[in-house]
Amino acid sequence: MRASVKYAAIHKSSEKYEITYLCEFFGVSRSGYYAWRKRREEPDKDEFLERLIRQCQEKTRQTYGYRRVKLWLLREAGLTVNHKAVLRIMRKYNLMSEIRKPRPLYQRQQQMKVYGNLLGRAFHADRPNRKWVTDISYIHTEQGVLYLSAIKDLYDNFIVAYDLGTVQDNALVYRTIKKAKKEVADGLVLHSDQGFQYTSRGYYNLTKEYSILPSIDL
Repeated sequence: MRASVKYAAIHKSSEKYEITYLCEFFGVSRSGYYAWRKRREEPDKDEFLERLIRQCQEKTRQTYGYRRVKLWLLREAGLTVNHKAVLRIMRKYNLMSEIRKPRPLYQRQQQMKVYGNLLGRAFHADRPNRKWVTDISYIHTEQGVLYLSAIKDLYDNFIVAYDLGTVQDNALVYRTIKKAKKEVADGLVLHSDQGFQYTSRGYYNLTKEYSILPSIDL
């Protein structure tokens, strides 16, 4: 794994964990991390347009190609931007359009699994491998967006397993669970939000195979 990716993961998790612990976990030096952060904090000449394009894609559910984004910038912000510049920034920040084919309602319902909230508000465990929580974080890098899937033990906030990917898909979550399977104990609860990865049939089948009790925010 590239050092810049590790530094980005450390920065993303620094509000929850100590920098020293994260650097040891990812096998990098503190001086290297702080040097990376200093470089990162330098002004990005594309930041202004990136924010506008991201706003456009959020409003349109990321369905606009670069030509339509160029027209949107002119209409909504009064900016005339070269289409090559728009395309470059969209590629840089992973803002390219996504083509989504609608699925019949019945098919979506069949694929979705719903669980109970087994944790309630009890986000503490009296021993290891009793209660885990999992989530996906967004990491912005110079090459685009990375997705960090991690599983944390609520006993001591230890990161049981993690995986990185350029796509926020089911496979990313499945890989993370497979890495953690050797730590699974009887009665283990794995808690998540209602993201599509955690309500998929594949997720349900994997938790059942490893004797994990899935739990979800309601």
